[in-house]
Amino acid sequence: MSDVFEGYERQYCELSTNLTRKSNSASLLPHGDDKKGKLGEIKSGIDEADVLIRKMDLEARSLQPSAKATCLAKLREYKSDLNQLKKEFKRVSSPDVNQSSREELMESGMADPLSVSADQRERLAMSVERLDQSSDRIRESRRTMMETEELGVSILQDLSQQRQTLLHSHSKLHGVDEAIDKSKKVLTAMSRRMTRNKWIVTSVIIALILAIILIISFKLSH
Repeated sequence: MSDVFEGYERQYCELSTNLTRKSNSASLLPHGDDKKGKLGEIKSGIDEADVLIRKMDLEARSLQPSAKATCLAKLREYKSDLNQLKKEFKRVSSPDVNQSSREELMESGMADPLSVSADQRERLAMSVERLDQSSDRIRESRRTMMETEELGVSILQDLSQQRQTLLHSHSKLHGVDEAIDKSKKVLTAMSRRMTRNKWIVTSVIIALILAIILIISFKLSH
């Protein structure tokens, strides 16, 4: 799954959880500046959630088919959740919102800002669960990324060692080439000396033969 999509998903889950809590709190406030301020915060949060939904939609449609189907399925859940948040906001912002229910809760001593209806508790639990799942996926992605990074470092180290081995082998081959060149030069010099010595020996032999012939001729003439 895309890391970008998971980042948007985590932001949305956190935002959805906060909006649910603010809606629950606002529903128990009397009409006044405090409630208007709380409703303004909720409206701004819903607008931000809309932006995140659009970003997730664009990112999901740009993925490969295998990941795309999973992301679009999650996106449908988040859109449904956002619609519920919008309905809750509309209900809370209504002038006659649950006035009798709030009075009953006040009378029974149960007017806790965190007290919520069964439906709200369920939605809050789902938001927290999605947030936990998103956190787990992000941690798993980070772990995979770290393992990939470690594997990359190991491969680079192996490649560096192989490069050093190749450089060392190249140095040895260069030394062998130099030794071969020296050997060729020595053999060439020896061959030249042998050729020169052969000519010298041949010349000496010819000279001796000529000297012998001259001596024999001299003796015969006398």
